[in-house]
Parts: sequence; C-alpha cells; structure tokens
Amino acid sequence: MSDTSAATTAAEHVDIVIAGAGYVGLTTAVAIADAAPHLKIVLVDAAPEGVWKKDGRASAVAAAAVRMLERLGIWEKVKDEAQPITEMIVTDSRTSDPVRPVFLTFGGEAKSGEPFAHMLPNTALNGALRERAKTLGIDIRQGKAVSGIDRQMATIRVALTGGTTIDARLLIACDGVRSTIRDMAGIHTVHWDYGQSGIVTTVAHERPHEGRAEEHFLPSGPFAILPLKGNRSSLVWTEPTREAERLINADEMLFEHELEQRFGHKLGALTVEGGRRAFPLGLTLARDFVKPRIALAGDAAHGIHPIAGQGLNLGFKDAAALAETIVEADRLGLDIGALDVLETYQRWRRFDTVQMGITTDVLNRLFSNDNPFLRAARSFGLALVDRAPPLKDYFIGQAAGLTRGPSPRLLQGEPI
Repeated sequence: MSDTSAATTAAEHVDIVIAGAGYVGLTTAVAIADAAPHLKIVLVDAAPEGVWKKDGRASAVAAAAVRMLERLGIWEKVKDEAQPITEMIVTDSRTSDPVRPVFLTFGGEAKSGEPFAHMLPNTALNGALRERAKTLGIDIRQGKAVSGIDRQMATIRVALTGGTTIDARLLIACDGVRSTIRDMAGIHTVHWDYGQSGIVTTVAHERPHEGRAEEHFLPSGPFAILPLKGNRSSLVWTEPTREAERLINADEMLFEHELEQRFGHKLGALTVEGGRRAFPLGLTLARDFVKPRIALAGDAAHGIHPIAGQGLNLGFKDAAALAETIVEADRLGLDIGALDVLETYQRWRRFDTVQMGITTDVLNRLFSNDNPFLRAARSFGLALVDRAPPLKDYFIGQAAGLTRGPSPRLLQGEPI
C-alpha cells in the first residue's frame, strides 16, 4: 500500500501527524488535543521558525469561528486586536465613475450583540493558536516538510525532510492549495485559473471607518475595504494577473494613485503600510477529502476566490468537523484513521465546500466584467436583495457561518 518511498529507519510513534502550521492545522490540533489530551499530536511545517511573524495580512473571522475560538480559549487572547464589522455595503461601478451608488447594505450583527465577523491580524491569531498548542503539549516542528508517505494496514509512515520518520494512525494535510501530500496520496482536483491576482495591503487613513466594510465590484474584479483597529483598513484588490504584477512592481506614487482611484477620498489621505503582495486566484476542489489514514483540510481540500471572504472560515469549519469526527471515533474505540471513520468528515464537509466554490465562481464571473446587460441584471438583483429582509438575513447568516442544518459543536460554542 505504498504511495511513495519513505524512510526505513526506526520511527517515532504518535497518534496524529498534522502537516501545515497555519490556522487550519493549528486549530485542528488544538481542538483535538483540548477534547482528547491523551492523543499524541505532532504538527510539522515546512516554513522556518518565526516566518509567521512577518505576515502583515489580516483575516475576516466569522461569528461561528469566533464561538469556536472562545470555546478553545483563543479568543480571549486576541479580542483586543479584533475589529468588529458593524456594517457591510456593496457597490457596482467603474473606476472612473464619480459616484458609486450603494446597491446593498447589511447590518453587522448575526444576532443581537454578536457581530457577523471580526477583522483580525494574522500574526495575532497565529500567535495565540501556537501559545495554546504548546500549553496542550502539541509538538510543533518548524522547517520540516513531509517528503514521503507509506500507508500500511494500521499506520501511515511519514518521512520528513532531515531524515526523521514518524508512524501515525492518521495524517492530516493542511499544507495549502498546492498540497504535496494530496499529490502523494493520488487525490485529483478540479482546478481552473481565473487569470486574476489578489493584491493584499494595509492602509492608514485620516478619518475613522466606523467598522464599515465595503465591497466595490469593479470591471477588473472586486475591491474590498475591511476595517482594522484604529484608522486602518485591510485591502483585497483583484486585478488581471498582468495588471496586478505591474501594480506590485510600480513605484509608490503610481501605486497610491491607482489605489486612490478605487478607494476614494471619503476617509481622507491614505498611506500604504506594510508593503504589498499579490496572490494568484483560482478555484481548486479536491475530488476526495479523505483516503485511508489521510484527511485533507483547509486549502489542501479547497481553494476559492476571496470575493465572499469565506476561505478562512471554510477551513475553520473543516477543523471543527474533523476534530469532532476524530474525537468521537476515539471515544467509541474506533480506528481514527480508518476510511469509514474519515468518510463521516467527508460527507459533512464536501457539499458545503462545493456549494461555496460554485457560488464564488459564479459571483466572480458575474461581477468581474463590464458587460452592460450583466451590469443591469446584477444591479437589479442587488437592489432586490436590499429590499428583502429575509434574503438579507440569509446572506448575513451565511457570512457569519451560522447556517441551517447540522453544524459542528465547536461552531455553536459547545465542547466536543
């Protein structure tokens, strides 16, 4: 049952190896260890020690994910750095338009007193997760990538760069949209490239944002303004890849001029903070989320367009569902790496993931153009939603992660 050649030297023995120390990998590890501390978990990450501290980005954390982080003892450590989103507005216009009419406005509460999302610096979230992982005894090894796997009847042998070999009952791949473990396991994907890149940067501005998030649908793609603590905002700016590369490589004056055309002057003068980066955008959906002794989570299982701001929160849902599946199987004395156990997780997560992938794909194709007929249709549709409170409540629920139907206990704020 060998997938790739793995080392034959004496191996460590653990219960679970998690590859990838991003939010999904760390959250999965913490959720399992919190509910089943007797399970030995090793978390390996290819990045050198401390690289995560240089991440200047911020992420939208939905209300359901906040409930999970509260339950896991994380939110208390980061809440002072989290900016509630109090309002969300949507416009559909061209860059040259002197006025951008607001077609859709959302209140910022999923329930009374509960914002539907918060913006949180990535370094704060990653640091708090790492601190909690260490208190739970999770072994985090930086600079170690999975170089080979060998599935056996009762274990999976995981070879790491540097010669270490680990025998585990389960390998969880949280190693990103270009997952090497997914390839090693022979799991195929559905993928297409949008020919777009997302420019990510942070700006300071003169006037307060009052917690308002904005999504401007422009012909080149969505331009999202997301509030941070203080007079600062995080930007996710979609452009065709060639144009994004030009902007990233442009001098500061030209970049800020292009930025002001899209951002406007409502918050006063702008100053770019922390540099700028661009990330290629596409849709990637794994055909299988599980194989015997292997489970995919986060971007390893699905990579979607950021147009709805749900990529991170899909990963948090994976973490909650996978942790609950593993912990319940362990309590029943079942094999946590057996395919029939892991298929419970796959059934739980696949439909929601495919649905969100299709939704973001349709939205991107519908709004990232200047077709006059599509402009008229989508403007009418946005205005219709704005006048239909039940529809607005539905979309807020989706954005908050508080969907109807079975939901992992952690996302409801309950223990596993």
